Amino acid sequence: MKILVTGGAGFIGSNVVDAYIEKGYEVVVVDDLSSGKKENLNKKAKFYNLDICDKALEEVFNKEGIDIVNHHAAQVDVRKSIANPAFDARINIEGSLNILENCRKYKIKKIIFASSGGVIYGECGSVSPDENSPISPVSPYGVSKYAMECYLSAYEKIYGLKYTALRYGNVYGPRQDPYGEAGVVAIFSGRLLNNEEVDIFGDGEQVRDYVYVGDVMKANILCLENGDNEIFNIGTSKSASVNQLFSEMKELTQYSKQAVYKPSRAGELMRSSLDVGKAEQKLGWKAEVNFREGLKKTIDFFREQ
Repeated sequence: MKILVTGGAGFIGSNVVDAYIEKGYEVVVVDDLSSGKKENLNKKAKFYNLDICDKALEEVFNKEGIDIVNHHAAQVDVRKSIANPAFDARINIEGSLNILENCRKYKIKKIIFASSGGVIYGECGSVSPDENSPISPVSPYGVSKYAMECYLSAYEKIYGLKYTALRYGNVYGPRQDPYGEAGVVAIFSGRLLNNEEVDIFGDGEQVRDYVYVGDVMKANILCLENGDNEIFNIGTSKSASVNQLFSEMKELTQYSKQAVYKPSRAGELMRSSLDVGKAEQKLGWKAEVNFREGLKKTIDFFREQ
């Protein structure tokens, strides 16, 4: 089986590529390296340096004989989406539609889509949302992710294109960049290891569902053959505040300074968490790496860098 991974030089995408290759699948990567890094690329994958909005993308589909598409390429910065919503829509909606049109034309068996449980539900109350909870994104980035879920459903109904959408919590781990929803882990890692000032925006009581990238890779493997035409939350069903995150990472790096608190930022949620019961029941997936263990692995990676 041959799998096309868009964004395969990025943080999550490159880890997914590694997992697929380790399982013996043939992998083709499309990435324009705007945020992905060449050093993240698996040497066994065939690489095309290409923007997903580019019409030349069709040449990859035409030439490679792809069976499944795993779509991770995206503009992932919430603040950038607020500052420039048209730019966000060009990549996350127009670029994704370019992929869907090629999936339709070349009769791709299935597309796996990286969505975002971290932004799609908006402010979460005391009860973690499941996949049937109301959708209420508060950023253009969240709107673009939900729009693509609607397009996936439409393409399945019109053309029979199978899909699985994975609504990620705040994914962190080795190779993480500072731009995505869980970018704070990468930012803190760099600053703590360099003994630099650590900024916390707002009161630090914002809570997130942090899920380790190794667990996310397993979900991407399972849905190659399971979870057709379904949406799954991928998280831990547990949440941690930024203050808790800082405290754990401070201890792991033996950092001696206090955090510096700054004004909160526009568009930032106070509470984001996920109910992952459906993924456990229907995919047989469950997060296995606990918070502290995952943070230690991430810090060790950045220390080696």
